[in-house]
Amino acid sequence: MPQAHGYAAQSPTTPLAPFSFERRAPGQLDVALDVLYCGVCHSDLHTARNEWHNTVYPSVPGHEIVGRVTAVGELVSKFEVGDIVGVGCMVDSCQRCAPCADGLEQYCDNGFTGTYNGPEQGTGANTYGGYSNRVVVRESFVLSISHDAGDLAAVAPLLCAGITTYSPLRQWKVGPGHKVGIVGLGGLGHMGVKIAAAMGAHVVLFTSSAGKREDALRLGAKEVVVSKNADEMAAHAGSFDFILNTVAAPHDLDAFLVLLKLDGTMTLVGAPASPHPSPGVFNLIMKRRRLAGSLIGGIRETQEMLDFCAKHGIVSDIESIRMDQIEAAYERMLKSDVKYRFVIDMASLKATA
Repeated sequence: MPQAHGYAAQSPTTPLAPFSFERRAPGQLDVALDVLYCGVCHSDLHTARNEWHNTVYPSVPGHEIVGRVTAVGELVSKFEVGDIVGVGCMVDSCQRCAPCADGLEQYCDNGFTGTYNGPEQGTGANTYGGYSNRVVVRESFVLSISHDAGDLAAVAPLLCAGITTYSPLRQWKVGPGHKVGIVGLGGLGHMGVKIAAAMGAHVVLFTSSAGKREDALRLGAKEVVVSKNADEMAAHAGSFDFILNTVAAPHDLDAFLVLLKLDGTMTLVGAPASPHPSPGVFNLIMKRRRLAGSLIGGIRETQEMLDFCAKHGIVSDIESIRMDQIEAAYERMLKSDVKYRFVIDMASLKATA
């Protein structure tokens, strides 16, 4: 079986460090690829430190993967050696339940197989992610990338941050004539601003930091509201068709629910380690407002998102790091000290192997 090298957490309290392990040999329907770039998601940190209390160790995080195909199984038809491809948050699902049949593998009734922290379909084995030099993935969970070669590092976060924001914007049919709020300007929020703007919406960015105003406008927002300013918030009461809330920390949801118009929806995509305070019922029932949630997207929708972003010239704003800088990156990410996504240049892994 092919030997792989990566970085793994061995416990919640130990830093990620070099780790060697075996990948499966490519089967008839598998695609093997060398990892070129891997984005750093907040979920990686949650998992490495067992903040969701479900981590199987050793844990090799990473589910924003851009790589080059090195081998394909004999029944693979969509990819060839040398192709540049992507792998996102899933590497398999049961492929027989109703959600899977509808292209909604992320909602698989039997649980999808995460790119890391498994469990693998059939065997229940733990899966290892993109903080490694190579991966082997079922063809149907590999994605085509058509962005320019110079943008590949910045494409990597689209495989999670991009689809996490694109999917709810598509589900709630955001488009021209809609007033859309994006709460938070981090890894998810900055993608939400770019994508909603490209869809033709009037985008308003909500941030607790007045210092992010200029950046939000550069990314495509038409207005910026400092959420700590009661007057600025009140000026938008009852005016939004849709709000995408990307904040991954507990906060007052009522402050944003009252900004929705009749039949407006706020969708949560941030995943805090502890619950939000419960919202008041009357803010929902008096205007038939909706509070919803969204995960990622299915494979079909993720491919649609990649093609949409390539067409509109959308990539993530990134800071490139070496593999051995991952712990420092985690600490900076906790302080929101990145604009707006770290991406590991996996060529740097060779120096630590």
